Amino acid sequence: MNKKLMLLFGAILSVIIISGCGSDSKKASTEEKPAASEAASQEDEVKAEDTAAAADKGEADSGSADFAELIDYMKTTTDAEETTVFFEATEPQTHEMEGVTVSLDSYSLVGLKDFHTDYSIPFNDETNGGVILAQYTVKNDTDKDLHYTPFMYMSFTGAVKDYNNYKDIIPEEGQLATKLNPDNKYEIKAGETITGTYAYPMGETELKAAMESGSATIEVPAPTTDPDDLSTTLGTKGQFTVNLSEEGAKQTEANAAFYQDGISVDNMGEKTMIEEKEGIGQSQELGDSTITLDGYQFTDFTPNEYEAPRFENFQNGVVLLTVKFNVDNKGSDNIGLDNIASNLYVNDGSQYQMSERMLSPYEYQQSIAAGESGELLQVYVLDKEQYDKIWKDKAFDIELGPLYDENSEDISKGKKAEFKLK
Repeated sequence: MNKKLMLLFGAILSVIIISGCGSDSKKASTEEKPAASEAASQEDEVKAEDTAAAADKGEADSGSADFAELIDYMKTTTDAEETTVFFEATEPQTHEMEGVTVSLDSYSLVGLKDFHTDYSIPFNDETNGGVILAQYTVKNDTDKDLHYTPFMYMSFTGAVKDYNNYKDIIPEEGQLATKLNPDNKYEIKAGETITGTYAYPMGETELKAAMESGSATIEVPAPTTDPDDLSTTLGTKGQFTVNLSEEGAKQTEANAAFYQDGISVDNMGEKTMIEEKEGIGQSQELGDSTITLDGYQFTDFTPNEYEAPRFENFQNGVVLLTVKFNVDNKGSDNIGLDNIASNLYVNDGSQYQMSERMLSPYEYQQSIAAGESGELLQVYVLDKEQYDKIWKDKAFDIELGPLYDENSEDISKGKKAEFKLK
């Protein structure tokens, strides 16, 4: 019996000792866990930071790769053999119209090679060509719901047509013309900002001509308070310049030093400054307006090959005179800018010529609103040999007017204003 009791006591003691050891082991494990958890937490935090950084990088890459995604989409959709980015720009251009701001955020000129014939029609029946991808933003900072028709027509020197959006080669849901369309009456609500894409297709022949011209211009339409009534337009339409090559970008930069007449805006050739004068401040009253002569620029001009035929009668070279006026419209009628003419008198008044309205930068019915002020440019084309040998050291006088409204109705009773350049 004693032997059995001793064996039973030994077994109980062993269980107690083992349990104690297990408790100590478990306790030790529990005590070590906070340190391990802290390390794991720190590791998780590092991983989270790395993930966030990767996400940020991905977001940045996505922002800068929007056109890359569109290019891949175009390549797949058109079954093109390859795509090539010829030129791109990310510096925004903006135009403000009485509280509505339109911006060309960025653009890219992309070549498409050997695409499916199903897409040849907008590419002038060719299966090689290019697309200008553009992103626009329209912002309504007014307190009224307005209407904006996104007809952003593009052209370039030598183009045989105006180019517009082709919706079938980029995702339709992201296009500006999808977000502003006839179904919603092109409405942009007060305080609203709308961003969308645009695609301008060109066939291979057109693409070559565009790139040789160096740049293109895009018309920026103005908003209206009523989509069915153009007389409710706010502000005046504008223009963006799209460079299509490095040479075009350099020429655009060079043109910025000159008055932005039709020659400079449409990049018709190269200007070299001969003489300029600013801040003249000579004013005349005309009708209900005050016309102030601000300055002038004489430039040597060499037209590019597309514009050369227009100047073929000037065998001895071309000198351009661009004159800048400020018009303070104090009347109740808008003043049309596209229909104002003037005469330039040279050689002490013994010879004269009319301004070249085809070289003005103004669109049809572009005007200075009643109660507003604005710039007016007048352009004259001079024979270089006569300018150099006879005219340059003699008097130059200008007779400007009459003034007309945007419907070509005389609003200055046939009267004209006279100015002396030098």
